[in-house]
Amino acid sequence: MSVEIVNQEPAIEPRVMVGYALRHMIGNWFQSLFKSQPPMNAMGDRGENLAAKHLRNLGYRIIVRNFRCELGELDIIARDGRTLVFVEVKTRSYDDPAPEDQVHETKQHQLTKVAKAYLSRYGTPQPPARFDVVAVIWPNGREPIIRHTPHAFEATF
Repeated sequence: MSVEIVNQEPAIEPRVMVGYALRHMIGNWFQSLFKSQPPMNAMGDRGENLAAKHLRNLGYRIIVRNFRCELGELDIIARDGRTLVFVEVKTRSYDDPAPEDQVHETKQHQLTKVAKAYLSRYGTPQPPARFDVVAVIWPNGREPIIRHTPHAFEATF
């Protein structure tokens, strides 16, 4: 008695394999859209965490971190008493040029637009608001230096 093993799987046509591969690629791409991504800027994240802690130690109440809308992002939104404070955090490992100087006119205008979008939620009257800048200078292997500039600039419009 002889036994013959027969492959019972049907042959897969090339076009079916291409369709499968394409579905697989699209599925992976779609899933990647919803996976949490590792931080793109670890030093920036550490600086923002340190700035938030600094502000809390000063008595500010952090309302939102990394507020995003179609107009851009605000690093920290906090309350200092009744005043709403929009905080831009600049973290660098060096101090020349000063991180605060990198919040130039174009950046100020962009921050103002995002802040106005955030304030539009409040209706009228809107709470008093201001812009602060927190610079975190964090040289490699050394303790960070924090410089906080309240009222760093006025709204550009």
